[in-house]
Amino acid sequence: MMPLILAEPGEEQIIKKIGGSPEVRKHLEDLGFNVGGNVSVVNTLGGNLIVKIKESRVAVSEELARKIMI
Repeated sequence: MMPLILAEPGEEQIIKKIGGSPEVRKHLEDLGFNVGGNVSVVNTLGGNLIVKIKESRVAVSEELARKIMI
């Protein structure tokens, strides 16, 4: 298990765990990040990630990406 920030761009990954406070977990869930869901990194821009999740592209900060374990 490793944080999403370390994922290789283009490779589809499965979310295994989401950490952080209840508010952070709820925010990520609202964006579509759920345990067991698929996610792939599209691009990295200045430490922030553009990820594809549920047929959408979402930008997440490095801090949030470190709380998503794949």
